[in-house]
Parts: sequence; structure tokens; C-alpha cells
Amino acid sequence: MCRADGQRRFCCVAWLVVGCALAGCVQKMADEGRIKPFQASSAFDNDMSAREPVPGTVARGQLQLDTAFFTGEANHQYVTELPQRALEGRSLGELLARGRERFGIYCSQCHGLVGGGTGGPPMYEKLVGMVVLRGFPSPPTYHQDRLRAMPLGHFFDVITNGYGRMPAHGYLIAPDDRWAIAAYIRALQLSQYAPRDELPPATLDELGRFSNGHGQSPAKVSRESGHTTGDGIAGITAAGHVHWKNAAAMTASPAQP
Repeated sequence: MCRADGQRRFCCVAWLVVGCALAGCVQKMADEGRIKPFQASSAFDNDMSAREPVPGTVARGQLQLDTAFFTGEANHQYVTELPQRALEGRSLGELLARGRERFGIYCSQCHGLVGGGTGGPPMYEKLVGMVVLRGFPSPPTYHQDRLRAMPLGHFFDVITNGYGRMPAHGYLIAPDDRWAIAAYIRALQLSQYAPRDELPPATLDELGRFSNGHGQSPAKVSRESGHTTGDGIAGITAAGHVHWKNAAAMTASPAQP
């Protein structure tokens, strides 16, 4: 008798557990009314189901108080010196090395490896990237008076927002890498138009050896300006490979905090 009562109690408990489990399978929340993305809704005055962020909302990690670093401008003017933040955790030489690498990835397809293009000496017109050689309009060469006179922030802004036929690259390249590229462009400009009295003797000797070794005269000095200029392709190549490291001490000096 006791055994039968125990079995009945066990069966009752088991059925109770099964019933609770089956009741839990009814997911009413999964079947409740919902609004599809961009569907109109009468719940709000503007009939939009999605809510816009509160004005002034900044996404986590997107606070950009350093306008010089993030825009290349200060007081609505292009900055002329490298923001200190661009050098955090690295030397100027490391910054230029990174810029050289990023330039080769993102810029050389149009600008070539030395910043060739139109608007400067004729020898730079053919020193462009494969995209231009295949028919895309040629960019202006970096090695012209107009772009040599441009502030450093101009190049950062052009990389960020684009200019003319050049599309914006801000979504592709992080701000610190944009500054690295801008600094390297300055080094390229210096490599093709460096004041002779600012070049160390060892660099001048190396340029001479490089050019002579390739059957060309050494990189010459302009009589009018006293600047080194590429004497044909060998001079351009020599300058582009020798000067860019020395440019670390002569260009894109960091702004003082």
C-alpha cells in the first residue's frame, strides 16, 4: 500500500514537472508585435521608429578634442608643424619609416614612389604610379613651388577628405598614419630640393657615389637656389633613397605642447 502511494506521488510530481516544462516552451515574447528597421511608427511625433542620438552625443572612443591632430587645423588654419600626439610612442625616424610604408600602400599607385606628376620639372611627369600610367589623370607632383609652400596640415587634410579627383582616405587610414604619410611627403620634397648647406657631408658624398655608380653625374646644385636637384632618373633615385632618413632632423618638426 505504501509502495503504491509512493509511486502515485512520484507520477504526480513527474507530470507536474513535465507540465511546467511544456508551459515554458510558449514564448509569447517571440511573437509580440515589433517594428522593422526604418518602418514608420505613430509612437513619436516625427513618425520615425528609430530614435536619433541626443545632439552632441560622442561614440565611445571617438572623442576628438585635439583638433590639430584629428583635422590638421588649428584656429581654422592648417598647422605647420607635426602635432606632438603624432609622435607618441615613436621617434621621428620611426614615424617616417611608417609613413614610407603607408605611402607605398595607399599613395604610390597614383603618385609613384617619389611623388611624381604634373606641374613641376618635366622629369617627374613619368614618375607616377601604374594607375596613372594606365590612363587615370595625373596628380600634381609634390616637387613644385606651390606644394612645397603648403603647410603640413594641408597634406593631412587632403588625405582625410580628398581633393579634386583624389577620393577621401580618412575612412581607410588612421589619423596617426595620415600624419606619418604627411611627414614622409615632406621628406620626399626635401629629398628632391634640399638646401645644400643643410645636408651633412656624408650624404653629399653618398649621393655622388650613387649617381656615379649608375653612369650619371652626381645630384647637382641649382646655381640660382643652392638646392640639390635630381640630375635625371639617377639623381631622383639617389635623393629618394638617401635623403629621406636625414629628413627626420630637417622637416616636420613636432609642435611644442
